[in-house]
Amino acid sequence: MKKVLKYIIFALIAIILVGTFVFLFKNSRPQKELYQEHETRYGNISRTTVVTGKIEPRNEVNIKPQINGIISELRKEAGQMVKEGEVIAKLRVIPDMNSLSSAQSRVRLAEINLKQAKTNYEREKALYDKHLVSDEEFDQVLQAYNQAKEEHAAAQESLEVIRDGVSSRNTTGSSTLVRSTITGLILDIPVKVGNSVIQANTMNDGTTVATVADMSDLIFDGNIDETEVGSLVEGMPIHISIGALPDYSAEAALEYISPKAVENNGANQFEIKAAVRSEGEHKIRSGYSANAEIVLEHADSVLTIPESALEFSSDSTFVYLKGDEGYTRVPITTGLSDGLIIEVKSGLKEGDIVRGTRIINFDKMKK
Repeated sequence: MKKVLKYIIFALIAIILVGTFVFLFKNSRPQKELYQEHETRYGNISRTTVVTGKIEPRNEVNIKPQINGIISELRKEAGQMVKEGEVIAKLRVIPDMNSLSSAQSRVRLAEINLKQAKTNYEREKALYDKHLVSDEEFDQVLQAYNQAKEEHAAAQESLEVIRDGVSSRNTTGSSTLVRSTITGLILDIPVKVGNSVIQANTMNDGTTVATVADMSDLIFDGNIDETEVGSLVEGMPIHISIGALPDYSAEAALEYISPKAVENNGANQFEIKAAVRSEGEHKIRSGYSANAEIVLEHADSVLTIPESALEFSSDSTFVYLKGDEGYTRVPITTGLSDGLIIEVKSGLKEGDIVRGTRIINFDKMKK
């Protein structure tokens, strides 16, 4: 019994040793390398770039008051249409004390001059009726009287404008009424009733009462890198898409390329603009983020292979061409690339098979 058990143990040990040897032998043998293969074929290649930017109205105007004052009434709100000349807000005037004092002084002086001119006129009129003065002398006195009346009226009107913002003779042209200078959509009214506003001058830009834009004439405004701007020309087609409107896309033409670069995050970029057509049911809003896809270069009906099949050495480009006895390393001349597919100008012909990337044996890796 002990001898049988001894033989069984020896047999198990021998089986384990043989199995281990066979396993190690199989795994030590060189595995055949497998590669993807690609067939050269004719196709079209385009090198494109995507420019990020936003949608803006071509004409956007800030409406500002003509005088200093306080908003007493708002007749429009953001989102409403407004016509040129239509009233957006009404002001209550806060007169400048120096200007008000000067205007009051001018009125008082005009009253004095008018009173004296009237006295002279009445005296000269009495003499003229008695034929004691000539027509020329009377006309001079009459002219001085009329001039005094006109100066008094002008001084009074100036006082009313400074004090009230409107004169009694020109109520329709009141500077207390803030009117739109264009026809369009009100994008924003950043003031409220009770806010103080000031007019624009050499020291201050003035308070914006409303922002109005023509939303029927929109543009795409973006920046392109200096490495790509050299491929652009005005009139190039651009495909515009808007992230907030997945169903919207439009074709446009490049109409502006900035002659001067701006620095953005350490890179030199150039501003570009293209017209955007607002068509159909899509309502495009000012400030929408958008992408512009631009075809920088294209080649039609050229021989192509995947870029993954290329091998570079110094300034030369090679591929491994499949033949009857395996792969042969051959030089080629390449052209336009879109990042995945590249043009082959010479070295290959249609239907050639080239070696691609190596196929990894995942089963071996698991073992």
